[in-house]
Amino acid sequence: MTGAERHREAEDANRLWWDNLARVHVRSYKEVQLLREGKEVLDEIELREVGDVRGKSLLHLQCHVGTDTLAWARKGAIVTGVDFSAESIACAEQLRGELGLKATFIHSNVYDLPSLLSMEFDIVYASRGVLCWLRDLHEWASIVSRFLCPGGIFYLLESHPILCALEEDVHGVLSFANPYFHLTEATRWEAGGGDYSDPSHTVEHPSYEWTWALSDVVNALIGAGLGLQFLNEYDHLFFKLFPGMVSEDDRHYRLAQYPRMLPLLFTLRAQKR
Repeated sequence: MTGAERHREAEDANRLWWDNLARVHVRSYKEVQLLREGKEVLDEIELREVGDVRGKSLLHLQCHVGTDTLAWARKGAIVTGVDFSAESIACAEQLRGELGLKATFIHSNVYDLPSLLSMEFDIVYASRGVLCWLRDLHEWASIVSRFLCPGGIFYLLESHPILCALEEDVHGVLSFANPYFHLTEATRWEAGGGDYSDPSHTVEHPSYEWTWALSDVVNALIGAGLGLQFLNEYDHLFFKLFPGMVSEDDRHYRLAQYPRMLPLLFTLRAQKR
């Protein structure tokens, strides 16, 4: 089996994994309930760093069940959400109807999107656990650039890649257990165990993840013709990755035993020249 064939096999497995979990996440994601209650879903960091989106076209890549897409719609953006999971898109469309918001959702792998969509956008946006599902970062970056209008911006909010290299033991001590730098082959995670959003739901299918260093992300975007405007790092995360993490608001999680010692989150903004 060639490397390309292995990548496609991994993506097919991941699609099945996300299809199986989409409706679980509609029930378990706190963002869904926040949307239904008319409360803020987006992080204050991205609201500040993206800026005013009223009247602007926004393409959300890997939108899953559409919570962030619909949150940007509430901010006045003209939104299009894309995901390779048909079940996730069905859930997003159901939420759109329930909430009475305007949004377009497209069922597509990111890499296939240029064959389905021709328009350009003011903003291309991706966030929260998206990079590990990408098999080819340079192709992804070129697609980001393809869908930006001249002067348009790409914005990313993501967990810091250093976290993929770390594990926490029973005493709350972090140690390096995995490579930080990119590996050609995806890491396979077996079925079984609880879902990250709903531990009571047993994951029924294996999944595959790719590791990317921070430099991989930045260099891919620069190579695609985007100019980096900023790269920021933060000491909190949007979910409880390690058991020892603590939170005061159930939205931002920190390592109490390592105060301001590790980056947990990064954001970047780049502009198409």
